[in-house]
Amino acid sequence: MGFNVKPKFVTFDMNGTLIKFSINDAMREVLGDRLPAEVADEYLRICKAYRIDECTGAYQPFHQIVARSMERASRKVGLEYREDEARAVYERIPTWGPHPGVTEALNRLAEAVPLVIITNSDTAHAVRLAENLKAPFEVVISAEEMGVYKPRLRAFEYMFDKLGVTPDEVVHVSASPMYDLRSAAIMGIENKVYVDRGWEHDEHWLGYERITDIADLPVLFGLPRP
Repeated sequence: MGFNVKPKFVTFDMNGTLIKFSINDAMREVLGDRLPAEVADEYLRICKAYRIDECTGAYQPFHQIVARSMERASRKVGLEYREDEARAVYERIPTWGPHPGVTEALNRLAEAVPLVIITNSDTAHAVRLAENLKAPFEVVISAEEMGVYKPRLRAFEYMFDKLGVTPDEVVHVSASPMYDLRSAAIMGIENKVYVDRGWEHDEHWLGYERITDIADLPVLFGLPRP
């Protein structure tokens, strides 16, 4: 278990992987009693599916990704859509903090290798969320900067160009095979880490190291546990 080569960078997905991306909780709170219990789970499930669908089309700001996915999900379950509620959900995003243990693991890993974020957030949110992680990042790459969202392959091409690296010179870390690790594998990134947080299926054929405890991440790079 671990990597035999020292990469130039370790690149991270941020929302969901490092940041506790609490968008389902936010939608429940903002919609309140307007989201009946009998349709809530279905609404949240298809809203997630519509978000990735919106991410794979032409670029649009992330507040529109949130809004259009909520609009489509509302229509699907017969709920009235309200633009101000979608904006309220979007505006909660930069207040979210890291999963437990993330800040400690990142700071430990940063002693050995430079850290980079590549996120589907827009630039303003990306900066604020990265600050919430309280760890040193060399570069924070936002979807707004790239003009494209993961899982689009262009996102990884942009990252390679921005960092001046080849796929074998990075390790990519994500909690999402769907948004990140499939595309990373297609783009030739052999060294990958799946932080399994239990909301996607393990796709071990993608050839990653799977961890369930973020404290194990520095160990993959030969650093002792604290």
